[in-house]
Amino acid sequence: MTFLLSTGLLCALFGQSDRKVDPAPKFTELSREDSARLDQQRTVVAAAVNRRYGTTALTKTKQDLPILQRLIDEGVFDKSQTYELQSLGVAFGDVLASELPLRWVIVTDEFGTDPTLRFKQTTVQINALTMISKRVERGEPVNLSSLLRVTHEQLARAPGNKDR
Repeated sequence: MTFLLSTGLLCALFGQSDRKVDPAPKFTELSREDSARLDQQRTVVAAAVNRRYGTTALTKTKQDLPILQRLIDEGVFDKSQTYELQSLGVAFGDVLASELPLRWVIVTDEFGTDPTLRFKQTTVQINALTMISKRVERGEPVNLSSLLRVTHEQLARAPGNKDR
């Protein structure tokens, strides 16, 4: 029951639907092309930060949260700008990876092949790429500090977490 509840909360939190999930997603390391794609998306965010606020100093740490939140709050990217919103998801994913035992990998499952954040060596994954875009597209508020906190809480209860 706890596992189902945690999985359900993780799916709701990170934008996955109730579709049946393949029980064995395949994880692979990022290729050079995958890393380059993520870097291009980081560049989109850095350029927006530079244009709006005169700095490109993203650190991939929790220190980035206020500037990323400001981009969201000021509606720098509207709901039709999916690539740019997903680029914000990459920048936020970097923060998650610096704060939690997550790392960027490629996952192949019934939804396709995409970059994701994998929790340790488990099958638990955080789809940071669409975490922000889906919320903005649905007109929902986005609070990055809250998303970080809730992600931390959910991962603390995740299957395979020996620290539970």
